Amino acid sequence: MDVLSDAIGTMRVGRPSLSLETADPSSEKEVRPFEGARFYVGTTGRVRVTVPDEEVITLQPGDAVLLPHGTAHTLVNATDGTAQFLSGTYRLQRARPHPLFQDLADLVTLPARPDRYPGLQASIDLLLSELSEQMHGRDVVLPALLEVLLVHLIRACLIERAGVRATGWCVALDDEMIARSLRAVHERPADPWTVESLGAHAGLSRAAFARRFTAMVGQPPLTYLTWWRLTMAARLLQTTDVPLSTVAQRSGYGSAYAFANAFKREYGISAGRYRQQHRTDHQHGTSTTNSLDDTTRAMTSRPRG
Repeated sequence: MDVLSDAIGTMRVGRPSLSLETADPSSEKEVRPFEGARFYVGTTGRVRVTVPDEEVITLQPGDAVLLPHGTAHTLVNATDGTAQFLSGTYRLQRARPHPLFQDLADLVTLPARPDRYPGLQASIDLLLSELSEQMHGRDVVLPALLEVLLVHLIRACLIERAGVRATGWCVALDDEMIARSLRAVHERPADPWTVESLGAHAGLSRAAFARRFTAMVGQPPLTYLTWWRLTMAARLLQTTDVPLSTVAQRSGYGSAYAFANAFKREYGISAGRYRQQHRTDHQHGTSTTNSLDDTTRAMTSRPRG
């Protein structure tokens, strides 16, 4: 998998939800913090999205807004009539967030611009089409579209972030040399990587690579390598029954003993205990399909003023 796919895969838990909400004139809704990401897409009318210490966003038909950290916010109908909008959530693991997600702003607005975000607009159009037409197979199509939409939302956020920043994951993923080293780490985490070998893979000297990687990613190459190896190991413990020796090998550790020590330093408990406490049924793909909330509802609101 590529770096963005891996980042999403390590954080996605539970089931996404989707609803079409209706806001009465002059209504207002306070939304509490959420353990995951929220998105809204305007369909009719205008809705203002307000996050403390952030710019107020006015959502018009076709516009999307993403709150990748589930930040508390307020929704206000900004029209004289009824407004409608899509509301969706993705549950994300916050105990160990991938640094790519930490690099995203609390609130990102993505205007309806097919020329800039063609994939995002196409995903929104398909989602709205499936919601409006009771077609056969929609229970399979809707959750698949939600997964696609999440990727396009994050891609667009990274594009927006790259326009105002000179460093960070939004830039690193598009930097040919650093992106090459990140892909290598994700594709072959068990390889005996060193700063020198990763630099050579990226086409840079050891020192130049270390400086460039640290500036863009926010941590030294081997620090990120270790973080990713143990994150991948935790995912294996959660989702498979493979022996700890196999987990160690796949994670780049020469022995189960070395892996056990590294894992306990990072997580504070043994790998075996972690598996017992965090084991899941690994049915994310099917559970999403079976439990998608695609209801139509009125926005719980209170009159302003």
